[in-house]
Amino acid sequence: MILAALVRKEWLEIVRDPITLGVAIFLPLILLFVFGYGISLDVEDVRLGVYDQDRTQASERLVEAFTASGYFRVTRRFPSLDEAAQALDRGRVTVALVIPPDFSRLLAADRTAPVQLLVDGTFSPTALIVSNYATAIVNTHSMALAERRLETLGLRMPGRVSVASRVWYNAPMRSVNYIVPGLFAVLLMAFPPMLTALAIVREKERGTIEQIYVSPVSAPLYILGKVLPYAAIAFVEMLLILTVGTFWFQVPLQGSLALLLGASLLYVLATVGIGVFVSTITRTQVGAVFLSLVVTLMPSFLFSGFLFPISTMPYMMQLYTYVFPARYFNDISRDLFLKGVGIEYIWWNVLLLVLYAAVIFIAASLRLKKKVA
Repeated sequence: MILAALVRKEWLEIVRDPITLGVAIFLPLILLFVFGYGISLDVEDVRLGVYDQDRTQASERLVEAFTASGYFRVTRRFPSLDEAAQALDRGRVTVALVIPPDFSRLLAADRTAPVQLLVDGTFSPTALIVSNYATAIVNTHSMALAERRLETLGLRMPGRVSVASRVWYNAPMRSVNYIVPGLFAVLLMAFPPMLTALAIVREKERGTIEQIYVSPVSAPLYILGKVLPYAAIAFVEMLLILTVGTFWFQVPLQGSLALLLGASLLYVLATVGIGVFVSTITRTQVGAVFLSLVVTLMPSFLFSGFLFPISTMPYMMQLYTYVFPARYFNDISRDLFLKGVGIEYIWWNVLLLVLYAAVIFIAASLRLKKKVA
């Protein structure tokens, strides 16, 4: 009965502030659209600049090999190398292809004809992908030239090794299939803790928490009464962004929906628990908002594996990522969406979420010391 009364009291506080409630529910959806469309690891329609000093059919066929791949689009042709360098400096092209003046002559003499690729490496992941694509196109074009040359001589290409690649789990190689499941972990770490942190701090500023101090309500029961309403709101947020992610962005869920929802419930309990813990160590709403953003939103981007693979981090930083529950749920979400695995593959992350939620709840209960006014 006491818990029900506390939950009802907190729910009435939430309902009386419809703006905050609306922000809590719909702002994550807005950010889902912003990040879903704004963050893309796909490489397509790359702006290609060409400095062709040879100006022959042979050099033009090389340029056509780039455009025929579907990844590159010729946007500029340069009369000099300086202008190609300036275009790269100003970001007008991503790649500059430099073809030397003796390109066709060297090919006709059955000699190696070098070309140069100048790649904008400002964003190194994209630069690496673009460079690999361009190198593959040049190698494929070179192989085709060699085959045609041997055919004219009545010869055949010697035996060679070929590779047939097959992509598992994300066959279309759509970055949105990778980004959106990771966004679930980031968005649920951003807003529920902040709103929950404000709950207790607001009562501290108003002085109404003194009524709790002199009441027979225990600290764990009081915190549970705070956690449950915000956990319910966070779970509704999860359902909304899950619906939008699967239907609007067309990200297929390969695994069990029930397992995903169960893990989501554990995750939102952990995130709102963080908010309650933050509220027990801060005295003002401004401080609560600032601290909750520092310990939730920023780490969820950096240390959850959302954008940067944890395996590439230094070993000590990999250990540090275990401090944040977003790391566990990010793995769960992507494994369920992309791989369609069962509980036998993600039970460790589920167990860590359970332990995290329990530890943060106990820590907040111990931190909230009752005082007699």
